[in-house]
Amino acid sequence: MTLFAKYKQTILYLIFGVLSTIVNILTYIFCTRNLNIEFLISNWIAWIIAVLFAYITNKFFVFESKKTNIKFLIKELSSFVSCRLLSGIIEMILMYIMISLMSLNDFIVKIITNVVVVILNFIFSKLIIFKNK
Repeated sequence: MTLFAKYKQTILYLIFGVLSTIVNILTYIFCTRNLNIEFLISNWIAWIIAVLFAYITNKFFVFESKKTNIKFLIKELSSFVSCRLLSGIIEMILMYIMISLMSLNDFIVKIITNVVVVILNFIFSKLIIFKNK
């Protein structure tokens, strides 16, 4: 239990990161396969849904940010979305290169790019968004 307490934040981030990634990938697959939406647009739709899921879970469960006044929430959410936007743009560029230019399978590319995104998002969340004041 001491080991869990020591690494609780990282463990919870990984758990919710995996869940966010699953939300992202399932939304992407649904949009591309069932709705026949182009892969870059599907990726943005999946990104929006995953970011909302990730913000809520990171705020309350991972980084335990307790402040809920509206001014603070707007600032925190803006910071969160800004950092996620950076990793989202990186993902879009990688997907475009690997799918459009290299003709790789979009599902495999989606999984690979999500690994990169999870790592970047942890760094942004830990150092910028939910840092201990």
